[in-house]
Amino acid sequence: MRGEPHVATRVAGTPREDVAVCQVTAAEIEFGLRDLPASRRRRSLEAQWSAIGRELIRLPWSDDVSRRFGERKARLEKAGRRMSDFDLAIGVHALAYDLTLVTADRVFERLKLRRDNWLD
Repeated sequence: MRGEPHVATRVAGTPREDVAVCQVTAAEIEFGLRDLPASRRRRSLEAQWSAIGRELIRLPWSDDVSRRFGERKARLEKAGRRMSDFDLAIGVHALAYDLTLVTADRVFERLKLRRDNWLD
């Protein structure tokens, strides 16, 4: 969440039931906000997250997510293609719930999932 206005517009223009975040993503956003120095930008981003975040569906960490996490992590490590645990957890949520992951981060190519980049 970097305050990209066109991303906020895209979220606002997407049906509510079609946008969700996993708790891992929410945790990363919460950390990112608190890691910023006190500033007008931080307050603006906190207000945006507060407004958007409370409207989003939160995907739970299910047994299927745990199984997929273990399988994918083992496979990636054996292939020498490590990912951070948080990125892997976010990706396997998308796989478990059969969703498209909206991200500009190319690391998710390792998981062979549907991706869309709203920054383009």
